[in-house]
Amino acid sequence: MRDEFSLFSLGMGFDVDYDFLERIALENRGMAQRIYANQNASQQLKDFYQQVSSPLLRKILIEYPDEAVTDVTQNSFDKYFSGSELVVAGRVEPHGYSVLQSVITASSGTMDLSLQAEADVHELDEILALQRYVNPGFARQLWAYITINQLLAERSLASTAAKKRKITQRIVSMSLQHQFVTPMTAMLVESESGDERLLVDSPKDPKQGCCSGSLGRKVSLTYGPPPWAQFPTAQPTALAQIGPDLVEALPNHITLVENDPHFIIHLPKSKQDICFNIDSEPGKILNLVSDPDLDVVVNGQLIGAKKLEETKMSTFFGTIAIYCRKQDMKVEISTKRISVTNGKYAHIFSWEETGNMTQNGVKISIKKDTHVTVSVNEEISFMVLLHRVWKKHPVNVDFLGVYTPHTNMFSPEVHGLLGQFFSEPEVKVFNVHPGSDPKKPEATMEVKGHKLAVTRGWQKDYRTDKVYGTNVYCWFIHNSGKGFIDGHYKDYIVPHLDSFLQRS
Repeated sequence: MRDEFSLFSLGMGFDVDYDFLERIALENRGMAQRIYANQNASQQLKDFYQQVSSPLLRKILIEYPDEAVTDVTQNSFDKYFSGSELVVAGRVEPHGYSVLQSVITASSGTMDLSLQAEADVHELDEILALQRYVNPGFARQLWAYITINQLLAERSLASTAAKKRKITQRIVSMSLQHQFVTPMTAMLVESESGDERLLVDSPKDPKQGCCSGSLGRKVSLTYGPPPWAQFPTAQPTALAQIGPDLVEALPNHITLVENDPHFIIHLPKSKQDICFNIDSEPGKILNLVSDPDLDVVVNGQLIGAKKLEETKMSTFFGTIAIYCRKQDMKVEISTKRISVTNGKYAHIFSWEETGNMTQNGVKISIKKDTHVTVSVNEEISFMVLLHRVWKKHPVNVDFLGVYTPHTNMFSPEVHGLLGQFFSEPEVKVFNVHPGSDPKKPEATMEVKGHKLAVTRGWQKDYRTDKVYGTNVYCWFIHNSGKGFIDGHYKDYIVPHLDSFLQRS
């Protein structure tokens, strides 16, 4: 059977060859289910259908650093169904680290997903320590339970008697050690005085798992705590670096827009950096890049500071939207979350996770609490950087910055406050002379048929230092970039986050 299909087997009645049904189901990425004749068959069928009718993901792989964990249970799953859960257990190596990392990859009907998760390995022990009646060996018993069930499934698929015997020995050994009743074991309950014994067997017609099968080897049990409950779970600690970051930084020579919002335009031919600010109002949406030929648009919505400062309201980008019309895909990034919409499907991600997803040639990579990179057909990319400020700051708010490299392969029709400069204008700077501030010389710039008074100064690039930024030496153009940008900055105000720029 082809990999994209699974076989589910139903066994009805008491005389069904359930072992055969289970074997062919397991061989074909499915499962077997008994339908008991002495119970409500229609309800059992309904429950089974609800269990497998809504597959959400396929080819799920949960990976951990090899040096951080051992004895990991099954970590590769063919399908994940709505309402179900996937449980992976293992032993954490005591390396002295406090965080365990994992990478989860999967595919859905329309996209590929990749997420990176981190967990404090001490947190569970701390939570359990607060609970008076919690079994301290629960995690160890859960690992044993899952492992034994996997061995039972492997045993049913064993191709030779020798392999089956070897697996049986492992099952019996683990069952005795962890005191589970399995198809190969039973439990002997003995009274405290020792004069009365009761053999507890597992059901003859179980559904699945440890408590299934026929009478096997006996497990003696006297009243009192089992061996695994006498010792608290050891403090597991581990951390391993999982390769390079999932998100790669953009090149050094980039065009960017940051707070208030200020633009830094790098002109590689003339080896100049040009800066200008846009003084607009909170709520306005500015077009940054609009390429009607490639059907890609990038817009940013402004938010205001908490209050006026020196009679001026500072503005920042609070939301950045990247819309790929051809792929019908919209990525909306705010300071609170990242939403991805593809047609009628929507996916919400938080800044608390690291991962990436690919759909219709659009790759979205999220770096936890740092930035989002959106790449389209490996030809153009945008980085949106998150800036967090002190929550009790009297003026400033969280905001976003946008960076785009000059290697982007836009069409000749690209425009927007950033996009228009991918076709580099000719710039001449002359008549450099001292300004009113000795640290900021002044000059005249000739560009697009205009002669502009410009000032030499510094602007901030926050890609490498999110707190203080890196200084970029540039020529600053006053009056919201008038004369350097085409038209007036108000010409770049659009009605919606997915609106393309309409040029007259």
